[in-house]
Amino acid sequence: MNIVIVSSGQPSLNPRLVKEADALSMAGFDVLVIYAYWNHWGTELDKGLLNERKWQAVRAGGDPLSQPIAYLLSRVLFKAARWFAQATGSMTFADIAVARGSFHLRRAAKKYRADLYIGHNLGALPAVVSAAKKNGSPCGFDAEDFHRNEGSDDTTSLAVKLNSYIEDKYIPRLDYLTASSPLIAEAYRRLYPQIPRETILNVFPRNHMPPPQAMNDVLKLFWFSQTIGPGRGIDVVIASLQRLPPGKFELHLLGDCAPDFGRSLADQVRKNGTKIYIHPPIPPDAIIPFAAQFDIGLAAEQSRPLNRDICLTNKLFTYLQAGLAIVASDTSAQRDFLAQFPAIGQLYLQNNVTALTRTLLACANDPCRLAEYRRASAELGKRQLNWENESQKLLGFISCIIPKSLN
Repeated sequence: MNIVIVSSGQPSLNPRLVKEADALSMAGFDVLVIYAYWNHWGTELDKGLLNERKWQAVRAGGDPLSQPIAYLLSRVLFKAARWFAQATGSMTFADIAVARGSFHLRRAAKKYRADLYIGHNLGALPAVVSAAKKNGSPCGFDAEDFHRNEGSDDTTSLAVKLNSYIEDKYIPRLDYLTASSPLIAEAYRRLYPQIPRETILNVFPRNHMPPPQAMNDVLKLFWFSQTIGPGRGIDVVIASLQRLPPGKFELHLLGDCAPDFGRSLADQVRKNGTKIYIHPPIPPDAIIPFAAQFDIGLAAEQSRPLNRDICLTNKLFTYLQAGLAIVASDTSAQRDFLAQFPAIGQLYLQNNVTALTRTLLACANDPCRLAEYRRASAELGKRQLNWENESQKLLGFISCIIPKSLN
């Protein structure tokens, strides 16, 4: 049986898509991933990642180097559609305006006959629903985020209007929806109660888990994302480091960072002798082993927009399976998560420098407790919160959509 997965991003930038494609392929499905170019460093990482997979992948909508004309066309269509929506308030071309590659993803997906179409990222939603309708097959969507409030809570903004329109148009036509956190699943349940749904957490395979690591003399803090920039909670961490004892902590950041921004971070903490290290992006499969060298993982999420308040990010589960103590801001999702698993770390009041400073000092001053946080994280990742368990939930759910023996 064939499954087509469609994404408006790249595989190396979406570990969740890769895990799903791997699980379906290992379960015996023939999997094809159709994706769109996002950036150059992601393309370089894709080369190694795709060579190691059993499933196939094709890119739609071109790219600046090897298919510049198709890429330029996709950008012109996207910008024109966005301009039209902004200027007129009409959603006539919303399917094109939702993502740069959405027009080409739709054309590509309809060419492939599949027993199931699965969308990742909102720009892929029109493609999978349209392809499923053309070929008489079911379709599903993986909501890694609460997309209508992914970038803003302002109901008058173009992004909220556009994303809400796309969700209202296409989600009712899905056969199922998966979500990356219980609160995202609940948010979609309130909007579309008739759609079957399941929560599939952003956890990782046990075989990525490194052996236990000894704690460092200087406590090493770790934070990562695709992009290192403002508005991500890093400013609170930097302000906290300025108040902490010199030489007690290091901050390690992993991701794509503009040189000027990196220098500004280092300048802010230079007076008290704290060191900041910025590491360039690495392949998704390498992040957990890389993270294991640190002591504390920072989940410094914000509560605005709404999506940030109700999501559980890749970084949270990366820290857990790398065996790090978790220091997390008190968003609704992270508060619920730490209430369920209190042994793995501590919450702090988001945007409160004093609260974060107090929390980090408590960790530094009680190494036995910090070691217990780390041990509990690794144990939870090993026994419960891992992809081996979550993938079985996913396969069982999908088998109800397209019945198949998954032995």
